[in-house]
Amino acid sequence: MASSSNNLVAHLRRSVSPASLRAYCAEFISTFLFVFTAVGSAISARMATPKGTAPDAASLVATAVAQAFGLFAAVLIAADVSGGHSNPAVTFALALGGHVAAASAVFYWASQMLGASFACLAVPTTRIDVQMTGFGAAIIEGVLTFMLVYTVHVAGDLRAGGSGKRRGFAATALGALAVGLVTGACVLSAGSLTGASMNPARSFGPAVVSGDYKNQTVYWAGPMIGAAVAALAHQVLACPPAAGLSRHGNVETVVV
Repeated sequence: MASSSNNLVAHLRRSVSPASLRAYCAEFISTFLFVFTAVGSAISARMATPKGTAPDAASLVATAVAQAFGLFAAVLIAADVSGGHSNPAVTFALALGGHVAAASAVFYWASQMLGASFACLAVPTTRIDVQMTGFGAAIIEGVLTFMLVYTVHVAGDLRAGGSGKRRGFAATALGALAVGLVTGACVLSAGSLTGASMNPARSFGPAVVSGDYKNQTVYWAGPMIGAAVAALAHQVLACPPAAGLSRHGNVETVVV
């Protein structure tokens, strides 16, 4: 009886350890990314479909591609911290197999549900004007840039090569692929809303040539704030003060 009680206490302590808390944050971010691209792409496809007509095969393919891109990036950016579940069903299966402690699985689910809910708050769930401007557009641009820049940080983390050594071509190519895929997912999910710039230079160049500087504030403020938050989040999740290797349940997570 005492042994069972001690084991329970040990599991509970492990479920709220710094490494576990970083894992929950990583699950929140990865689930947010996936749900944002999934819901956003469905909305964009619906907005691109003329009123009174049923969605065509092209819209379905675009939505499927966006979700594939989004899930690839979501799993990649969280794999080293939480395992990159991004799905309560995956966590449930791993918990049944003894790879994740029951207490930790509950926190995983909570993080995933919060990530999905916040993603749907960031994406309008009803039809809006394609010429979206102002505060709402800046928020969406910020969210898109956050996902892009966070992926860039993870994909380009020099520590993955060990002691600043050059990474191999395969690792570099995989990182570049992840950045490209998350960019595509963002464009598919919000291109109909703001143009999915995620890059002040990409918006400034056309403005200079056309002489139309309308909404430039949106395409500077949103991406800059989103990039800053991404840098901070990566610093907290991927750069904890302690060094070494920890285990979350029975799933190893790298703590560098």
